Amino acid sequence: MEPKTVLFICSFNSVRSQIAEGLLNARCPRRYRAFSAGVAPGGLSPYAVLVMREEGIDISSQKSKSLSAFPSMKFDFVVTMCDHAKLAATGAIPEGTTRIHRDFVSPSEVQENKELVFAEFRALREDIDAWLSDIFPDCPKTGEPGNRETEP
Repeated sequence: MEPKTVLFICSFNSVRSQIAEGLLNARCPRRYRAFSAGVAPGGLSPYAVLVMREEGIDISSQKSKSLSAFPSMKFDFVVTMCDHAKLAATGAIPEGTTRIHRDFVSPSEVQENKELVFAEFRALREDIDAWLSDIFPDCPKTGEPGNRETEP
């Protein structure tokens, strides 16, 4: 069976959608194939890379992309991760695609010391991880038994 395709979209494709793509691909690669894009790509956040590495997930090779990077690809699910992306992507999502939305605050706007920045990124990672289990119940949260699919 082909994995279902999921496109995560946020404003800059630097934090929220990148974390979601990494988590879903690491957790359930046989069930889902995740991608991410941004309304106005802004580059992959090094903080996102570091907090994902803490979970044993390497997203360092992921690139910041725009919606135009997927001109002919059809997705089973399109997940908007901020209100800006929901509004901007409305006309680009084909009919029949399952649409899911939640407005996550981007920690990239935090301008305090490094430890506070890392704390915000970790909290976001945990929030997205738990939320993915809610919207994809056949894909357990990181850290739960059976959280990573392995080959039989």
